[in-house]
Amino acid sequence: MKKFAFVLVALFIANMGIAQEEGISFVHDKSWNDILTMATDSKKLIFMDAYTTWCGPCKKMTKEIFPQKEVGEYYNTNFINVKMDMEKGEGIDLAAKYNVRAFPTLLFIDGSGNLVHRVAGYMPAAEFIALGKEANDPSKALSSMEKQYADGKRDPDFLRDYTNARYNAADGSHAEVAEAYLATQDDWGTEENMAFIFQFVDNPDSKGFDYIIENRKAFEDTFGTPMVTQKIQGLIYRMIYYSDPQPTIDQIKGIFERYFPEKAGVLYANYKMSYYRQLGDREGYANAAVERFDQYPVEDYSELNETAWTFFQVIEDKVLLEKALGWAKQSVKMKKRYENMDTVAHLYYKLGNMKKAKCSAKKAIKLAKKTGDDPVDSKNLLEKVAEESGKS
Repeated sequence: MKKFAFVLVALFIANMGIAQEEGISFVHDKSWNDILTMATDSKKLIFMDAYTTWCGPCKKMTKEIFPQKEVGEYYNTNFINVKMDMEKGEGIDLAAKYNVRAFPTLLFIDGSGNLVHRVAGYMPAAEFIALGKEANDPSKALSSMEKQYADGKRDPDFLRDYTNARYNAADGSHAEVAEAYLATQDDWGTEENMAFIFQFVDNPDSKGFDYIIENRKAFEDTFGTPMVTQKIQGLIYRMIYYSDPQPTIDQIKGIFERYFPEKAGVLYANYKMSYYRQLGDREGYANAAVERFDQYPVEDYSELNETAWTFFQVIEDKVLLEKALGWAKQSVKMKKRYENMDTVAHLYYKLGNMKKAKCSAKKAIKLAKKTGDDPVDSKNLLEKVAEESGKS
C-alpha cells in the first residue's frame, strides 16, 4: 500500500514538472553576451520580453499568454527566450539600444545583436505565435522590410504593410514610411486612404495632418466628431509640448485659433492655467483660473473641485479664496460628494469662518459614511477648528 502511494506521489510530481514546462521556458541567470552566444550556437533568434514591473499588459502576458502549451511549444522550439526588465541591470542599456518606448515590447534579435523584428503591446496567444512566425520568415520580418525600403522598394502595397509594421514597433519610426505611401496616391479621399491617414498620421507638421484639417467634415462623417476632435487635439498638444523650441504662450493662442476656432477661447484658458501652474507662478495661475471660470461655463464638478482645492493649497489672497469657495459650492450643487464638501470645509477654515467650516466638515464626514470614503481630512480639520475655537 505504501509502495502504491509512493508511486502516485512520484507520478503527481512528474506531472507537475510537465505542466510547469508547457509554457515558454525563459533563460535565467545569464548575461546578455551569454544569451547572444547561445543564439549564435543554436542558430536561433532571441525572443526578448522587454518589460517593466509596473506594466499591466506585461503582467497580463506573463500570466495569461506565456504559460500556454501551444505558445511554449512554438517559442521553445524556435527561439532563445529571455525576459528583461528595462529599468534594471543590463535592461537599461538594452532599452536605449533598441529604442524601447512602450511596454511590453516584444523583440526578436539575432546572435549578433541585430534587431530582426519587433512589436509592442499585449496580444492573444494566436497572434503571439503568428508574430513569432513572422520573425522567422525573412519576407515578413521587420529587418527584411527595412532592407527592401532602404534598397528603394516603393510599391504601394509594400509601403502600406511596412508602415503598419513600423507603427506596431512603437518606436516612432512609421511617419516617414506613411508619407512615402501617401506620395504614391493620387486620391487621398478614398475610404482606404482616409483610414490610413487617420491611423498613421501623428505629425502636426505633415501634409497628412493638413489634409485632416482641410477635410475635417469628411473625416467627422466617417469616424465621428469626437474621434476626430480627439485626434486633432492630441496632435496639437504634441506640437505644443514636444516642439523644440516650444512655442510661446501667444503662439499657442494662435495655434488654438487656427485649429479650433469654435473652442479656441476655452482651450487657451485651460492651457494658461496649466502653463502658469507648471511654472510655479501662483499669481499667474490664479488669474488664469478666475478668467477661465468667469468666462466659460463648467460642466464638470470635479474640475471645479480640483481647482478650488488647489486654491486652498497655494493661494492666500482672501478675495481669490472667496472665488474658490464659490467654485467648491457650485461643485457640490452639481454633484454632492465627500471630496467637494471637504473642500468647502477647508476653504471656510482658511477664510476664518470656523462655524461654517465645522458644519461643512461634519456634512463631509456624513457623506463619507455613505460613499465609503476615508474622512480623515475632514476629521483632522474638525480638530483644528476645535483648537482655534479654544484659543478664541
